Amino acid sequence: MNVRSAVVDEFMKVAREHVKELPSLTDSTPLLETGLDSLCFAVIVTRLEDSLGIDPFQAEDSLFPITFGEFVRLYETSQK
Repeated sequence: MNVRSAVVDEFMKVAREHVKELPSLTDSTPLLETGLDSLCFAVIVTRLEDSLGIDPFQAEDSLFPITFGEFVRLYETSQK
């Protein structure tokens, strides 16, 4: 499974578990418009760290992404 697929899967799982309606996720979708709250994002980040073995938010120069595409790219570039 590639990074993008893993991220999309976790967003969908967490939205279902927290009874949130997730919009269509495109690279330009603002994270604030996904309907997910801070707890949902914490769960997503934790699960992605477990499954991908990386936590891009530990880097000193890490900025929190604004869009879904930025979120995915953060994981893609951290994996390399």
